[in-house]
Amino acid sequence: MATSTAPSLRLSTLPPATGRAGLAGAIRSEFTKLRSVRSTYWTIAGLFIVSVGVAAIAGFAIANNIHNNPVNKAGMDAAQASLFAFFEFGQLIIAALGALAITSEYSTGMIRTSLTAMPRRGTVYAAKLIVFTTVTLIVSLITSFVSFFVGQAAMSGSGVSASLFHSVTIPATAVQNGPPSNVKFFGTIVITPGTVLTAIIGCALFVTVVALIAFALGSIIRHTAGAITSAIGLMFVLPIIIAILPDTWRWDIMRFFPDAAGRVLSVTIGQHNTHLWSAWPQFGVTIIYAVVLLSVGAYLFRKRDA
Repeated sequence: MATSTAPSLRLSTLPPATGRAGLAGAIRSEFTKLRSVRSTYWTIAGLFIVSVGVAAIAGFAIANNIHNNPVNKAGMDAAQASLFAFFEFGQLIIAALGALAITSEYSTGMIRTSLTAMPRRGTVYAAKLIVFTTVTLIVSLITSFVSFFVGQAAMSGSGVSASLFHSVTIPATAVQNGPPSNVKFFGTIVITPGTVLTAIIGCALFVTVVALIAFALGSIIRHTAGAITSAIGLMFVLPIIIAILPDTWRWDIMRFFPDAAGRVLSVTIGQHNTHLWSAWPQFGVTIIYAVVLLSVGAYLFRKRDA
């Protein structure tokens, strides 16, 4: 009797695992997860549209007010007017993204899969932090610069617009022994005012650090609504409560809260509050809050069950 033999099927096999899973692979994984979630795009779009849109509206409104009454030009901080929406609303929107960056995995249970694939929890936490910080900083810088330029374009012709570059004319007769070492020629020289650039970059850094605070609160609380509410309470509610305290000691308290840095970084024309520290030391207070909360979040992330 004839017998038929079936051809043997050769099963494909995966290549053998090589090396040890490390931070680079975890970073690629976390970036894939962050960009594959719709909420990331909606939140970033909301941040950009609100910040730039309000900057344009505010710019047109300021220009119209100055046109109707030139007296309104006095004391106008054009750069701060363009960055106000990004500074105020941006930190609120980015705080939601910061909390979602880590709490969404707890709400769906995906965190167990992530920790199964990468059992080293410290590496997972560091990868999440690196990816989120990088994306947030890039988005914040772009939004800050675009908001500034759009706002200044809306205020053009009003006489109060600020610019990153302006020209200074140095006559040849003002220099007797030759040009200064930092001057290559006589005539019109383009320079960059430090206060405006500090406001633009400083606001972007401030919003980024606020996002990290929300991220840290998310890793501590592990609940989206709770983390967002805590971030809003720390950055918005507590400053309002402090503001109604007696003047004799409320400023001494306010300078130790993270939101005070935004009051300093966004100012460009010398309206600095004398009760607060200068821009970068005050920003250092916000960074300290972020570092402490991130450290607590890292410790709990490693010690608690998923």
